[in-house]
Amino acid sequence: MIGTEMPLAQRLLAVWDHLGLTAAHVATQIPGDVAGFAALAPARIAGLTFCVPTRLDPAPFAPLAARILLIGAAEGLSAEVAARGAAQLPASRRVVLDGYEAPGWADVVADRTEEVAGALVAWCAGLGGAPPRLSAATGRHAGITWRASGQGPALVLLPFFLAPSQWEPAIAPLAEHFTVIVLGGPHLGGVAMLEDRARAPSYRGVANTLFDLLDPGAGARVLDVGCGSGALDRLLAARLPAGGEIVATDLNPFLLAEARALAEEAGVAARIRFTDGNAEALPFPDASFDHAFSVTVLEECDADRALRELVRVVRPGGRIGVVVRAVDLPQWWNLDLPETIRRKVSVPPQSVARAGVADASLYRRMRAAGLDEVRGFPSLVTLDRADGPIWRYREDHALSLLDADETIAWRQAVAAARGSGTLMQAHPMHAAVGIRPAGRPGP
Repeated sequence: MIGTEMPLAQRLLAVWDHLGLTAAHVATQIPGDVAGFAALAPARIAGLTFCVPTRLDPAPFAPLAARILLIGAAEGLSAEVAARGAAQLPASRRVVLDGYEAPGWADVVADRTEEVAGALVAWCAGLGGAPPRLSAATGRHAGITWRASGQGPALVLLPFFLAPSQWEPAIAPLAEHFTVIVLGGPHLGGVAMLEDRARAPSYRGVANTLFDLLDPGAGARVLDVGCGSGALDRLLAARLPAGGEIVATDLNPFLLAEARALAEEAGVAARIRFTDGNAEALPFPDASFDHAFSVTVLEECDADRALRELVRVVRPGGRIGVVVRAVDLPQWWNLDLPETIRRKVSVPPQSVARAGVADASLYRRMRAAGLDEVRGFPSLVTLDRADGPIWRYREDHALSLLDADETIAWRQAVAAARGSGTLMQAHPMHAAVGIRPAGRPGP
């Protein structure tokens, strides 16, 4: 369990003070991670770079606009977000990665290392900055981990959401110009959002329904494909019968490292083995698991190939569960909004790869992959922690769609709902469990 007693802005300020950062350059994919800090201590940010953001509420950053660099893709969701952000922050600068499309899981720094590093170096050089006073190269403070390299003005790198390589490919070239400080831990980036989502009772309800239908018995070996922070693996470990084992895979080494640490903290590490694995080419023999599941992963890969791989590695008679976002159904905000705004914000973010699945075709695809008795349970996940990172992530997308007058109306509606104790948001997911039939060869 991640404590929430200290707001993230206060944690970051404590880290700045601990590291002796008078004013540091900051780079992140997730503006929501620094919005509170920008309001709390704007003078402590020498320059601010948003690298291929897929969500952005520009309002908190208006006073810092002249110090903001937006690195956006040329196509897709990130391109739209960066373009809208630049229009609403006219004093900022925008750099476009020509020919590049960057969904939320894009490995942008690995794909465009020279361009991203070059843009950061050029931008920060014009803004000055002071070197930090570090007494060690690594550490942990206020629940945030840090590691430093290089010399020069401080450049603080916050985690990406899902990018497998994070900032790693650019750290060496950036360290030629800066003291590069890489932050991590459960309060930042994708880990914070995945953990916050997993605390929502309705999301845990979806997970528990999934586990009920998988129904692993004593000694069962269960595979999780795309485990992220390991939140669902810890939930399953607490209810897995004696002798059971969970093998949790992800292709993101950053998330795997954080997942291992959280499992250790929760006291369930002995029941979960975290390992590298790609959903489209699982590194396991045929029929090597009793059951398998994958949650909000098949949107971001070749879904049909991943389903075939799930069927291949599960024994005949074993069960396979899949949950994906539903971009074909409306999301809902319990806010008193004008219809013009409601129409805009009821459409969920269209965050799905070309070969991914995030609609009702999931059920047909599972049958086509060879599964029998596919039992669907489309579900709503309700969020009501408006100060939590997963709420901020979803609200930032809605706010990025609104003009100035609509933003005022939105904030008034949120304040009214918060005051009446009725503030909440719900978004749909498609979910199903099927059985690999006995006596039928795998794909």
